[in-house]
Amino acid sequence: MIGDSAPSSSRKSNALLPIAVGGLIAGALDLTQASILFGWRVPLTIAAGLLGRGAFHAGIATYFLGVLLHFFIAFSAAAVYYAASRRLGFLKEHPLVCGLFYGAAVDQVMTLIVLPLSALHARGPYQLRDLIQGLLVHMVVVGLPISFSVRRFAK
Repeated sequence: MIGDSAPSSSRKSNALLPIAVGGLIAGALDLTQASILFGWRVPLTIAAGLLGRGAFHAGIATYFLGVLLHFFIAFSAAAVYYAASRRLGFLKEHPLVCGLFYGAAVDQVMTLIVLPLSALHARGPYQLRDLIQGLLVHMVVVGLPISFSVRRFAK
């Protein structure tokens, strides 16, 4: 019985570092770039995705909720990439190309699924410039940190 739990525990600890590092770097870079481009109230917009438009006028607790939600999404994206890399070895072998594609995929999931289902019901129409900017930014600041973290730290 003890021997059965040791490999599972080892796998969990092996997963924790690449997910934590990738999620933390991607989350910090993405939140920073979004705040520079759109203002420092971005976490209130993120919280509004859960709470509704009233969050725009809320206080510091709602601001921190937005930051927490943002990092939850970043860690979730890192966990998905890590889990996929266990079955698809090329994700670890080619982190540059795979990270760029993964960042683009994360952007599209957020734009086409998460935002329309959020309390803000953001559905567009979007300007081409904004779509391209979102893709490029997420490819670099989300996809690459996650893919290179998994390559570096996943066993």
